[in-house]
Amino acid sequence: MARRKKIYEGKAKILYEGPEPGTIVQYFKDDATAFNAQKKATIEGKGVLNNRLSEFFMTGLNNIGVPTHFIKRLNMREQLCRACEIIPLEIIVRNYAAGSLATRLGLEEGMALPRPIVEYCYKDDKLGDPMVTEEHIAAFGWASQQDMDDILALSLRVNDFLSGVMMAVGIRLVDFKIEIGRVYEGDFQRLVVADEISPDSCRLWDIETGQKLDKDVFRRDLGNLTDAYSEVAKRLGVLQQSPASVTKPTLIN
Repeated sequence: MARRKKIYEGKAKILYEGPEPGTIVQYFKDDATAFNAQKKATIEGKGVLNNRLSEFFMTGLNNIGVPTHFIKRLNMREQLCRACEIIPLEIIVRNYAAGSLATRLGLEEGMALPRPIVEYCYKDDKLGDPMVTEEHIAAFGWASQQDMDDILALSLRVNDFLSGVMMAVGIRLVDFKIEIGRVYEGDFQRLVVADEISPDSCRLWDIETGQKLDKDVFRRDLGNLTDAYSEVAKRLGVLQQSPASVTKPTLIN
């Protein structure tokens, strides 16, 4: 499609004006970052895999009645989405102790949590996306109490869906991060799952071996990131079982 006006460029994606009012085109880059962009690299094929995997998850959510901004995939790196007003929060759902939670509370990595824990971070790279409470969110007007009730319900439904999908292919969903956007329809608004859902935004461990199949492979120098993402895509049926090259993934349309 013809290139349109760039709206925003982030660490892993570029947003362009969509072909119709109320739409955007989301382009997935091959860039990988960690530790608030202190570590950077270009991983060939990463954007293609994340585009296809995010399509898989967003389509699945739409099919079970969880609203998302996703409309359709346009090509190997781009997807058409509804334009929405992003609530300035990262919503993190944790099923097992890992990452900052394990560090903060001195928990053994991989320990099953007694229940899913939902945390909120204020979206600001300059501040390092600090964790905030519902009191902060209400005080600064980032979201209403009704919004927060809806965000919690959406997040737990996403968790149920992703956990089941991953468990079926031998992968443990340790935790994940999503963003929520507001879509306006006349005088009414509704909340939708926005941004992306991919191994960039999830912690995924092989149930049998504990092998990491997410961005921790890049963070901790554990191997080839494209190999890890390709393994997730292959198990979910997004990739053919024996792709010719992990750097140039063979995708099923």
